[in-house]
Amino acid sequence: MTNESGCNRNVSLGRRELLAAGAGAVAVGLSVAGTARAAEGGAARIVTPPAGKRILLACKLGMLPKKLEGKELSVVERLRMAAEAGFDGVDFDQAGEFTPEQARHAVQESGVFVHNAINHAHWQQRLTSEKEEERNRGRANIEHCLRVSHAAGGSGVLIVLGRGSDGPKDVIEERCRQEVKKLLPQAASLGQMILVENVWNQMMYDHDGPPDQGAQRFIDFVDSFHSPWVGMYYDVGNHWKYAQPAEWIRSFGHRCVKLDVKGFSRATGKFVEITSPEDDIPWAQVRQALDHIGFAGWATAEVGGGNVARLTIVRQQMQKAFGV
Repeated sequence: MTNESGCNRNVSLGRRELLAAGAGAVAVGLSVAGTARAAEGGAARIVTPPAGKRILLACKLGMLPKKLEGKELSVVERLRMAAEAGFDGVDFDQAGEFTPEQARHAVQESGVFVHNAINHAHWQQRLTSEKEEERNRGRANIEHCLRVSHAAGGSGVLIVLGRGSDGPKDVIEERCRQEVKKLLPQAASLGQMILVENVWNQMMYDHDGPPDQGAQRFIDFVDSFHSPWVGMYYDVGNHWKYAQPAEWIRSFGHRCVKLDVKGFSRATGKFVEITSPEDDIPWAQVRQALDHIGFAGWATAEVGGGNVARLTIVRQQMQKAFGV
């Protein structure tokens, strides 16, 4: 290497340069030694999803069979099935069955990213319940999910607030609002979002109403927290019966953090295969709305699962729906 005058600087090094070179060598040596010790000690691997994708595709853990061809499958084997089928990650929707440590171990052993956690007990132990012990249990379930998602490397927890039949609209909304507020310190400390899913629970929409309803009640609920840790886990198929999904996505804007995906037929009023001839969800409009709000994140299938061949079909259906 030569300097600007053309002299070869490798011929002669000054004392300062020699000292600097020596220090660099020591640093490199320490780094190599530290890496070797970490490897010998079985340092935990860091699992990340694919980089550069605007929409990442996932399936629910519940779509991955616990038994296949008579063989009991470990959670590690189940996660690997998702990867084999081409998914970018998994939503840990059976979080109540695992400890945070077990979830972290499963991710590290499988090499498959987990982006979220869910505990389906939210239907029984509801934040809208008039019974304090049930609300306490529901909140504890969400706290557990926050820890599981954090341990696994995820970024949020899907919650169902409760049931509209638990009381008058204003009463039950305030009940669950107060319970979610209690969760915010833990959510913030772990860097996990609390994400409300729109479901057929007679809350935030008119269950017997027309197919042109708006998303404002969901928006008002999310905005009432004035918190960056509360958002929407928008299920595209769930409310196609009641509203235009593209309009809801545009209305949600930045509040739309993650997506659940299933097909639905207004003609029959039933859930169907994603992008099948029976699925009349306007997916082209959905894509345009997602582009409009600059959506970047996870879209998770919530349909019937099965073996790798079945899971691959679901992944291909999602790619067709989102044009990815």
